[in-house]
Amino acid sequence: MRILLFVSMLLALSNGFAAAADRPNFLLIFTDDHGYGDVSTYHESDVRTPNIDRIAAEGMLFTMMRANCTVCSPSRAALLTGRYPDRVGVPGVIRTHPENSWGYLDPGVPTLADELKKAGYQTAIVGKWHLGLESPNTPNERGFDFFHGFLGDMMDSYTTHLRHGNNYLRRNGETIAAEGHATDLFTAWAGEYLRERAKHSDQPFFLYLAYNAPHFPIEPPREWLAKVRERAPQMDEKRAKNVALIEHLDEGIGRVLGVLREAGLEQNTLVAFSADNGGSLPHAQNNDPWRDGKQSHYDGGLRVPFMVRWPGHIPPGSRSDYAGLNFDLFPTFLELAGAKPAAELDAVSLVPVLTGGTLATPRDLYFVRREGGLDYGGKSYEAIIRGEWKLLQNDPYSPLELYNLKNDPQEKENLAATQKKVFRELASALRAHIQRGGATPWQQPAGLIPTSAHPLCCGLPTAARPRPEVSQNHR
Repeated sequence: MRILLFVSMLLALSNGFAAAADRPNFLLIFTDDHGYGDVSTYHESDVRTPNIDRIAAEGMLFTMMRANCTVCSPSRAALLTGRYPDRVGVPGVIRTHPENSWGYLDPGVPTLADELKKAGYQTAIVGKWHLGLESPNTPNERGFDFFHGFLGDMMDSYTTHLRHGNNYLRRNGETIAAEGHATDLFTAWAGEYLRERAKHSDQPFFLYLAYNAPHFPIEPPREWLAKVRERAPQMDEKRAKNVALIEHLDEGIGRVLGVLREAGLEQNTLVAFSADNGGSLPHAQNNDPWRDGKQSHYDGGLRVPFMVRWPGHIPPGSRSDYAGLNFDLFPTFLELAGAKPAAELDAVSLVPVLTGGTLATPRDLYFVRREGGLDYGGKSYEAIIRGEWKLLQNDPYSPLELYNLKNDPQEKENLAATQKKVFRELASALRAHIQRGGATPWQQPAGLIPTSAHPLCCGLPTAARPRPEVSQNHR
């Protein structure tokens, strides 16, 4: 009987979803700087994430997925366009100061929200945007019917919600004030949205819930830090704060999943969970067992938690070692929504994997990041993965390194000097990708750049604005 049920599920998926009632809702939960080792379902850890773990236990856990970039904005641009970030104008971090911003999302490229909206979905984002501060790159102009969250990059405090003294909290186009920890706010706003959508069962929805936790500053609520200290008094203070921030986040995710169930939405809602890049090592985040962390092209900066749950369609407790990227959710969602992805996508649909099959055709995986400050000087650094081989550099001034991920998953032995044929082949492919991405402008067109004050920086002239971040820690 179980075999027959599974076969019927495969047939349903392969045949598409012609009727609106057959199409799933989508809840995409995306966390910020959340290391592979900071989700307890992957291995025993000092952090406890029972609610995130439950998504995996009730669905499919992916063990070899990577983010599209080592930092925030490019990963988010890729996730929402299904294209490599340097191909849509976002090779680096979009910041609140134009002079230190390294990306401009191509207004002509449709987003996942655009495509799902065309397919009849109601679309919403709650939480962190980080893909532009002004027209035409605000959420409501990029396909989202509803926006309730934070327009900018990072908060200087989870409780003041300010960045450089400016308020970037928005409800659609309206600047709002709110009290409370940002994680709690985003959780509550997501719950409100889901309860409202439960009243409109005739229309499927896509909710992109983008928490800014556990991105620094590491500010857990006091009571959550007290819980960690009580059970692990020997834990280092910096680590304890990070564990508390993640466990508070996990509790919020549990509350959102609870609303899904209470509102009668659980059975027909596909829930996907992942993060934008690896954890920040200076902030005591954990990327075990992978080398290094955020900003690095070693796997500690790229490997991220990734799991998908859809009751009745994805067998509980499933696991996959498919090596893909975050943006593969773009064509996956479109296929399940009965929409046809554009031919220009770089991402591939995970539907065959979710239904117990495989993706037979291997592909190269590319990573490009451009950054300013003294460490990078506005230059880019890159990586490519082809099968078991990985070619990378971690800053624009260092030579390329070559690793065999099958034999050396911790990337300890650089084989650039001995595997010259592989080195040349990967370097050539990487160069071609960089050239292709270079055709896309990554700065705002000159005619649109404000000539005096930045419109979202309180009308201050350039000299009077808060100084832009230049250190490596402000990403």
